[in-house]
Amino acid sequence: MLISRIMTGLKLFDYWEPWLQPSSRCLWESASIILQLGFFAVLLISFVMRLIKSWSNHETKIKSRETYPSNLNIGLSYKLSLACSILLLGTHIMIPLTLKTGNQDHCKLEFPILSSEIMQIVSWVMTLIALYMILKHKIVDFPWILRTWWLCTFLLTASRFTLDVYILFSHHYQPRLPEFIHFIEILASTLLLFLALRGRTGFALGDPTPLTEPFLDRDPNPKQHLESKRECPYGKASFFQLVTFSWLNPLFVAGNKKPLDQDEVPYIDTIDSGLFTSEYFDECLKQVGTEHLSIYQAIYIFTRKKIAINALFAITSSAAAYVGPLLINDLVSFLSEKKTRSLTGGYLIAAGFLSAKFIETLTQRQWIFGARQLGLRLRAALISHIYKKGLVLSSRSCQAHTSGEIINIMSVDIQRITDFMWYINTCFMLPIQISSAMFILYINLGMGSFVGLAAMIILMSGNIPLTRAQKWYQSKIMEAKDARMKSTSEVLRNIKTLKLQAWDTHYLKKLQGFRKAEYDWLWKSLKLNAAGAFIFWGAPSFISVLTFGGCVLMGIPLTAGRVLSALATFRMLQDPIFNLPDLLNVIAQGKVSADRVASYLQEEEIQSDTVEYVSKNLTEFDVKIENGRFSWDPDSRNPNLDQIQLQVKRGMKVAICGTVGSGKSSLLSCILGEMPKLSGTVKISGSKAYVPQSAWILTGNIRENILFGKAYDKTRYENTIKACALSKDFELFSTRDLTEIGERGINMSGGQKQRIQIARAVYDDADIYLLDDPFSAVDAHTGTKLFQKCLLGMLTEKTVLYVTHQVEFLPAADLILVMQNGRIAQSGTFKELLSQNIGFEVLVGAHDQALEAVQAVESLSRETEQTGDEESTLITELTQTRQDSDHNLCVDMPKKEGKLIHEEEREKGSIGKEVYWAYLTLAKGGVLVPFILLAQSSFQLLQIASNYWMALACPADSTEIVNGMGFILLVYTLLAVGSAFCILLRASLVAIAGLLTSEKLFNNMLNSVFRAPMAFFDSTPTGRILNRASTDQSVIDLEMANRIGWCAFSTIQLLGTMAVMSQVAWEVFAILIPVTGVCIWYQRYYLPTARELARLAGIERSPILHHFAESLTGAATIRAFRQQNRFIERNLCLIDNHSRPWFHNVAAIEWLCFRLNQLSNFVFAFSLVLLVTLPDGIIDPSIAGLAVTYGINLNVQQASVIWNICNAENKMISVERVLQYSKLTSEAPLVIEDSRPPKEWPEIGTISFTNLQIRYADHLPSVLKNITCTFPGKKKVGVVGRTGSGKSTLIQAIFRVVEPTQGFITIDGVDICKIGLHDLRSRLSVIPQDPAMFEGTVRGNLDPLNQYPDAEIWEALDKCQLGDVVREKDEKLEYLVVEGGENWSVGQRQLFCLGRALLKKSSILVLDEATASIDSATDGILQKIIAQEFSERSIVTIAHRIHTVIDSDLVLVLSDGKIAEYDTPGRLLESENSFFSRLIKEYSMRSNLNKQ
Repeated sequence: MLISRIMTGLKLFDYWEPWLQPSSRCLWESASIILQLGFFAVLLISFVMRLIKSWSNHETKIKSRETYPSNLNIGLSYKLSLACSILLLGTHIMIPLTLKTGNQDHCKLEFPILSSEIMQIVSWVMTLIALYMILKHKIVDFPWILRTWWLCTFLLTASRFTLDVYILFSHHYQPRLPEFIHFIEILASTLLLFLALRGRTGFALGDPTPLTEPFLDRDPNPKQHLESKRECPYGKASFFQLVTFSWLNPLFVAGNKKPLDQDEVPYIDTIDSGLFTSEYFDECLKQVGTEHLSIYQAIYIFTRKKIAINALFAITSSAAAYVGPLLINDLVSFLSEKKTRSLTGGYLIAAGFLSAKFIETLTQRQWIFGARQLGLRLRAALISHIYKKGLVLSSRSCQAHTSGEIINIMSVDIQRITDFMWYINTCFMLPIQISSAMFILYINLGMGSFVGLAAMIILMSGNIPLTRAQKWYQSKIMEAKDARMKSTSEVLRNIKTLKLQAWDTHYLKKLQGFRKAEYDWLWKSLKLNAAGAFIFWGAPSFISVLTFGGCVLMGIPLTAGRVLSALATFRMLQDPIFNLPDLLNVIAQGKVSADRVASYLQEEEIQSDTVEYVSKNLTEFDVKIENGRFSWDPDSRNPNLDQIQLQVKRGMKVAICGTVGSGKSSLLSCILGEMPKLSGTVKISGSKAYVPQSAWILTGNIRENILFGKAYDKTRYENTIKACALSKDFELFSTRDLTEIGERGINMSGGQKQRIQIARAVYDDADIYLLDDPFSAVDAHTGTKLFQKCLLGMLTEKTVLYVTHQVEFLPAADLILVMQNGRIAQSGTFKELLSQNIGFEVLVGAHDQALEAVQAVESLSRETEQTGDEESTLITELTQTRQDSDHNLCVDMPKKEGKLIHEEEREKGSIGKEVYWAYLTLAKGGVLVPFILLAQSSFQLLQIASNYWMALACPADSTEIVNGMGFILLVYTLLAVGSAFCILLRASLVAIAGLLTSEKLFNNMLNSVFRAPMAFFDSTPTGRILNRASTDQSVIDLEMANRIGWCAFSTIQLLGTMAVMSQVAWEVFAILIPVTGVCIWYQRYYLPTARELARLAGIERSPILHHFAESLTGAATIRAFRQQNRFIERNLCLIDNHSRPWFHNVAAIEWLCFRLNQLSNFVFAFSLVLLVTLPDGIIDPSIAGLAVTYGINLNVQQASVIWNICNAENKMISVERVLQYSKLTSEAPLVIEDSRPPKEWPEIGTISFTNLQIRYADHLPSVLKNITCTFPGKKKVGVVGRTGSGKSTLIQAIFRVVEPTQGFITIDGVDICKIGLHDLRSRLSVIPQDPAMFEGTVRGNLDPLNQYPDAEIWEALDKCQLGDVVREKDEKLEYLVVEGGENWSVGQRQLFCLGRALLKKSSILVLDEATASIDSATDGILQKIIAQEFSERSIVTIAHRIHTVIDSDLVLVLSDGKIAEYDTPGRLLESENSFFSRLIKEYSMRSNLNKQ
């Protein structure tokens, strides 16, 4: 009846009638013959091609790639393929024997049947032979031709089985032997279809020996790779386990015993690993070509095979989903005619429903899991390539893409591209869904279906402007997010500077401004989404109103069965209509993100041909530069280095000196190959080691930083430690060289960081050493020791080029290069240069003047001592203690406390109710939540009411005439419009509540982080903070509200469906209640494991970003030490560590959904059997049809409720993580209104310390111990001591970076602990040891608060020797400063910091190694400027250059956190045993010795 109605509706019945008669089966026999002939032809072609390949000796290579070694186990897949092939061979042998026993509707022509079956027999015999050859040669994958044959077999048997069902239904026949044989065929061919899709034979190695094949063969198709060495349940899973996801069972058992840890999560399969995907993506890029890189083509090649398999599952799922609506009319007809119909027909209809649902759910789970798996692979490949690109970016590219922007690309953009891998299946499903819907509508409504088609086209075409607007908004959101993340990253790097300068409030407002811009675009995007929700949730009602109206106008009768079938179809159409805007939105987001990734991957790289490497036996020169012209900007007309001629023989020591900005560091960069070469040649002979001016220290322990990938050699290692003066430091660490270093070496002093990276270079045992001002951060004594034991000791036979501002290290050099304006102005030995009198003497003269000042003070003190003042100070030997310049977290640290960077905070167990409550009540106290629920409930009620109205108002039979169809449609329209407006209200409220909540969470976290003490930043990698500000905040902005909302919405939908079904047959509750109980049990069993997997995935994402940020900062060092491969491998390892919990979390969701789907199918089957079995007249057929209409989606809705709850909990982890950083321990208040100092404070600048004790944590010993002294106002006080003696800690105490544990500090009589931090810090000036500059302009860096006029800024620039440099720039004060001030030398950055102090004109100036990075001549000028400008102010100076403190009024000597000496320089020098006296002697002797 169904098929005849189809053909009647299509007006093609006359054509199809002959085929629907007894000879119709001949069509399928003919199709079978054609198919097999095609199979034989392809087989012949394949054989010929294979023969040609074997002649070209290529066959051996193919075998070596595709086969396993001999020790293997036969897998289940192979056994199933063999069994199914034998079974199908047997069925085709039996079919000719049953020709006389079939139904009369079978083909009567014996020749087509016999020909077809004989060819089938031959084909299956050949299949068995092929399977034997597979076993014999141990081939990993089934051949493609065999898989194609199995696919075609499935299509043929499925078509034949469908025809059997039609004949049995339409002619009321009883099934006979041929039908049972065909049923067996469909089962066997279905199994073969799944084996064809999986592709693998399932062979496994019998002995888990190491891999016998290369990890990745050169063939661009690496899917035939062997299993990983490590255990991977997924890779070893059987066919049944893959279908049911039961390979996850052991993980669930473990997860329910206790919270999972990372080491308990199984490894991923080889094909999903970072190394495999990265190598395969490389192959894809090679196919595309590197000249015109297309990220889209590469992604297409990378994903196409997996996409094709996913698409087949998705198409099958979509097609099966429409079987239900197709059968509803038949079910209503059966229930109406139950008296005259056999129950067998009803049960067959129920079986059709159930079979379709089973196939739908089975294939749905597979394509969703496959899409997620593909996303995992693509993400790993892209992150790997972004990382590798970061290691080769040129300087200009690094300035174009800041670290914050690249982190955004790696986190947000990659996520959006991988999300598209899920939505891409919608592209394949949409045509099937729409065509299936139109087919069903045409059957039931005839020409009226075209009205529905027109309505669909109108709705879908309406997506075009929406999508364009959404794409525009998404690009703007990403631009705003980039700006915010760039600024956030910069602020976190320089947070200490901001706090010391009291600029933190200003930069907080700056970040809030960036967020405001992002918020505006987010609001516009969410408003558009709300409008889209209104349109598309109302789409089924809109289409149904127009379609039913068209039928009424065309006179097409609307029966209850047709209306219900159409309504079910419209409900099914919700999926494609809902998915279309999502798809277009994801396409828009993915396009923007892919363009950004492509732009990044196409950025300029370091020139690989800049440096030419020459073998040692071919030249006597280790470094040779001829006619070198270099520029950081290749397009610039003015090169940074010009006319460079340099020849360095093997073993020479070459010193490079010059004024600030003269090109010293650039010269080393051109030798390293870091600087773009305009012309000339650079030849290097031997390996290189590099020590940058700004110490680059990796997070990890000290030993790891020194070894830097090299094997541990105890003798060489200990010699290196001694030469680098690290032995005494190690003695004071409880874990010695295994002491952990914080991010960027934050818990090490500047001198310790410098010595560690010098030790890294010395241990590397390279041929050429390039040292960029390595002695500036260490004190004079340590510097001398380093120079003698390293450069003149362990490196005596090495070639060393070292930049230095300290003239005392120049005489020992074999060659000295004097840089001036990017050229080598002078070169020669120390004595030769002194005799030339053309500039070098300026540097030496400044040094001599400083030395004379030191010696004058020393002589004066000696004379004073001889006149009879015998007073002396007995000073104990100063021990070199470990005290960091920023924060000391390792002093005498117990071993259990030996970790500075603690594991990232991770909650365990279920997410607390307080997290949900906090999220729901942050916006307006949660007042919007009831209105959202009310709007959704109203929508559901109106939807059910409208469907009830149509089901009851329409007749059950088309022969009945119903008047007033216009009124019926009017009521239906009003109900539909009302429901649509409820959705508009709900969507708007969700958007408002979600965005307000996300803004509140962001502001709370931002304020909390900004107010956190420095101890938090020292022990927290910036990657963790950036991860929350980027990825987690993005989830809260765009996803969280909808995830939480859908928990309620899907629950309301499920309750509505259950209410409708229970009204028809309350007996359903007998099975529904226990099944619901089982579902809840499954959910509770699933949640502990899934929750921890989601948390672990979130935690393991941070190290990827942190490692990437570190690698970008130290890319030059990594390249110099040839460590790119090691760092790339480390990145791949981190990717896999993140992929493991992420992959298993995705699989766990499918594990749960598969089981819930099958339980729902069971409930639906029970309901159908109940409806069919109940006696006639008990239920209204129309209402029964309505119940089935809702019941079709029961499995989806029931699974959706559980899935949404679980997914919301997983996403809620982002809220939990943001809330963690919203409740950080805060610093003291910025302003205390009741205790504000006078505006003129401090006037005199007297600083008094009384019994001051400081420790960095309660479990650590005191760092400063009983400090009691006074720095008189308007005096200059020098603070000296060995590296790590507590000098910088004293400075931090003045600024309250660390709070006193005991005692107090007063400035002009005001206890600084009783006033606000902003009042304190804004009245003090500091020039820090590590100069910090911010992206922006010169003016913005000097005066970010816009407090001073341009005239004062120019005056400050002139005083700090930068005025002429800035005037040369076209933009003057508006000249751009790139991130980190990378377009200025370190010395120039230090001068900018001095300029800030000159502008501020505070009564107290603190200099922490302020002139360490500038030459002696400039230093001398600046000391005069400081003395002149701050003559009436208090100056506290920490310096390693003795002459910078020798003219101080007082000198404070610290040792082990205590005051060792404190007096005038003259009185301290009176005692020959004093530390200060010995320091002066050492400096004088070394300088005089070097001059000789």
